[in-house]
Amino acid sequence: MSGAPESFLGQQISLAVGSCKHGLQVVRQQGPGKVTFWFIALLIGIAAGFAALFFRKGINWLQATLYGTEDVQFLHSFLSGLPWYYVVLIPTFGGLAVGLILHRFTHDGRARSVADVILGAAMHDGRVEKRAGIASAFASLITLSTGGSSGREGPVVHIAGVISTWVSERINADGITGRDLLGCAVAAAVSASFNAPIAGALFALEVVLRHFAVHAFAPIVIASAAGTVINRIEFGGVTEFVLPTYGDLQFYVELPAFLLLGLTCGVVAVLLMRSIFWAEDVGNHLQARTRLPRWIRPAVAGAMLGIIALWFPHIIGVGYETVSLALTGELVLWEAIVFTILKVAAVAITLGGRMGGGVFSPSLMIGALTGLSFGLIATGVFPDVSGSSSLYALAGMGAVAAAVLGAPISTTLIVFELTGDWQTGLAVMVAVSLSTALSSRLVDRSFFLTQIERRGIHLAAGPQAYLLSMFMAARIMRPPDDPRAADEETCWELINEGTYIDGSATLEQAMPLFEASGARFIPVVTLSPDAPPQLLGALFHVDALKAYNRALAATAAEEHS
Repeated sequence: MSGAPESFLGQQISLAVGSCKHGLQVVRQQGPGKVTFWFIALLIGIAAGFAALFFRKGINWLQATLYGTEDVQFLHSFLSGLPWYYVVLIPTFGGLAVGLILHRFTHDGRARSVADVILGAAMHDGRVEKRAGIASAFASLITLSTGGSSGREGPVVHIAGVISTWVSERINADGITGRDLLGCAVAAAVSASFNAPIAGALFALEVVLRHFAVHAFAPIVIASAAGTVINRIEFGGVTEFVLPTYGDLQFYVELPAFLLLGLTCGVVAVLLMRSIFWAEDVGNHLQARTRLPRWIRPAVAGAMLGIIALWFPHIIGVGYETVSLALTGELVLWEAIVFTILKVAAVAITLGGRMGGGVFSPSLMIGALTGLSFGLIATGVFPDVSGSSSLYALAGMGAVAAAVLGAPISTTLIVFELTGDWQTGLAVMVAVSLSTALSSRLVDRSFFLTQIERRGIHLAAGPQAYLLSMFMAARIMRPPDDPRAADEETCWELINEGTYIDGSATLEQAMPLFEASGARFIPVVTLSPDAPPQLLGALFHVDALKAYNRALAATAAEEHS
């Protein structure tokens, strides 16, 4: 009698295990169904949320250990009591550790961040580099813990991308599914990092996926909510910044001031972005000229930051203490202006020195300081018709961040969620709209898209521009044994005229050649320094156009589904 229940239980366990195996096989072969996909999105949201939480806690622990402070939120105030060599040596050795990690685990010595996630979504079916991404996370953790002047959102977003990439590879996800899973991971990471569920979901759609397709909305919201729950279990439902008073917006009178503030913040955002790119170019030039090992470059940047911090410790780390002082109006005008200039320089040194980290948190600090400076001047000139200067700091914080990220919707919401102040929405929206409108004309829409543009990929121009670079000529050409192959004699005539492309070229190089030559097809060859070109086949104009049109149609279908 005792054996029957055991046999029945064993059968049920075997059936359950078999069902799980069959379900996994179906998911791997056919992709997940809607309900299954939502469950996977929830799991990814939980994993990305914990990754963001551990990253934040790891920064706090390592920073407290290295600097010997119990409260890292007030690190700037604590630094003034440390010996000068501590302040200089900690970021220097931190930069050295970062350089060694990136030299060992990346091919270019560069930390991965949001731009690489955007590129993965657009061109790599929602996949990012796993090995380089994990190394970049550790490098950025060290950077932020040892005094690097950058933010934690960039590393956190890429960590989330690594998690979604691992899942996409396990279930053999297609491009649409892979991108949606990437959006889920990013939304959860941002939500868990900043306790901002609405902004986290919209950030994934607006910045990473760069569309608002309905099919992606539900799973991304599920993942974003999961990330927020993880944050609130650890930190509660409190906002990142606390405003003791709320500005009384005299809308009709003060609205022109916020329009002008938006334009000012747009200029500051462009200066910040251009400074980072200039520092990157200068670093590349000096590194090539002096033949400095690339793993030394972050150490040099760390030493420069440490020297600046001897007099201005506010530039060390994320800078939330300074942001809080700006939002509460506890800085005088000269402090706000000087700290803005020094923070821009510190961020440029950190990212130009390839120390890792993101730009969102620094842009919040720079925006708050810019807004406070503007507000102190405005309220001083027109005291009878002006609200609180902290209101300008809040609007400036959103305006600079929105211009840098190229994300006016999600940035506006994240400012609200970071402060809990929903009464000043009009001021923030007006400033954000003007700053993004101005900055998008002076750079390639955002900091991230300009980074990608500097790599020669025209993502900012839309799919009609970057899709051409995704197709290799050798994959679309007709080989010589194809029944519809080009005439070999005509191919060699074109080669002798100089009308041909290399087998590694893409349609981005081929299409202008079609326009210039007017040829029906272009020979595809292999080029060798010591040998004449070898004919591989011919790329026909009609085949190139068909491949391009199919890609455009698939992109449009995904964005409108």
